[in-house]
Amino acid sequence: MIATTHPLRRTLCGLGIAAGLTVASVIGTGTAAAEPTLEPTIASMAEYLDATVTATPDGRRPTVIADTGSASGSSSGSAGSRASDAVGEGPEMSAYLPAFAYGLLHPDAAPPGANRWNCKPSAEHPRPVVLLHGTWLNAYDTFSYLSPRLAQAGMCVFTLNFGKSGLLEGGGIGAVLPGRYGVGPMADSAGQVAAFIERVRAATGAEQVDIVGHSQGGTIANHYLKFGGGQDKVGKLVTFGATHHGTSLLGMATLGRMINNAGIDILGFYRPIVGVANIEQAVGSEFYTTLNAAGDTVPGVAYTVVGSRYDEVMNPLELGFLHAGPEATVDNITLQDGCEQDISDHLTMMYSPRAVSLALRALDPEGGHAVTCTFNPWFFGGGGSL
Repeated sequence: MIATTHPLRRTLCGLGIAAGLTVASVIGTGTAAAEPTLEPTIASMAEYLDATVTATPDGRRPTVIADTGSASGSSSGSAGSRASDAVGEGPEMSAYLPAFAYGLLHPDAAPPGANRWNCKPSAEHPRPVVLLHGTWLNAYDTFSYLSPRLAQAGMCVFTLNFGKSGLLEGGGIGAVLPGRYGVGPMADSAGQVAAFIERVRAATGAEQVDIVGHSQGGTIANHYLKFGGGQDKVGKLVTFGATHHGTSLLGMATLGRMINNAGIDILGFYRPIVGVANIEQAVGSEFYTTLNAAGDTVPGVAYTVVGSRYDEVMNPLELGFLHAGPEATVDNITLQDGCEQDISDHLTMMYSPRAVSLALRALDPEGGHAVTCTFNPWFFGGGGSL
């Protein structure tokens, strides 16, 4: 009983603090219109203190430096969400379950072959590849199979952990486990990705990058392309099980959205449990209305979209596909077309030899990469090898 009520008390306390800050902000606005509105963010606090600080006798005026916090110093975004580099390459894995176990003990490990900051793109592979993980995942347990194969093919590979948020910050109960990232507001995560890509471009001297995104990572990339200034900085976007139009989660999210539209905020009830990012990824959310208002794609980008019929998270399958707009190309691929023995689900898709070969072909179409067909079991993955 104590283990159940204590987290609940902390959650209610956090909600009470947030409500108190909001009320204080409203009251302050009504009684002193000249003062800045104090929102419960680090940036707003810094602005407030800057506006109220007095100059020293010699005329100098101190200013506040706002630090959003990051394990590596590379964070950007809101006070409730942050990013950090994946550092210290972990071992190559052939299946998701052992990668997940390693990721619990080493939540900020880099997948093998990634974040070698002295890597310089070659003429054959002029664009670095940025890997973006999904919800409740991290860079290592998502890409410990794909990353080394991209590096072995001669590509410079980079990745980060974004959307890091605690339970009281809105990350949901999944964030209690080590390495369960991608839980913060997706617009914030897209901002963190944008800052990371600028670092990659500066370190490599490349004008553009290519992006491989799994699940929410594909959606974050799409948001960056449309609203984060990424359109001219990305050549190719390759996604696997991406929530491009939201997911029904076998109909549960669709039902929840219908109840919400009827006036009962059932999704709001679950937000503290599943986290902000999961609520935003429910089909029909305001996030997707904004994201896709002007179409699925942006001009100048080549899209490769891969989905699995056995994906228990991103469904129905068609919601993950994109429709090409002006000056964009889209290749929508069902993993099982021509290879029925690959029964990868949402997580094991990134441990499928076929999926890896599709990524290599999309990123390097002139490299002669054959698309393979290998048995890849649901839940275990890795071509059946543990």
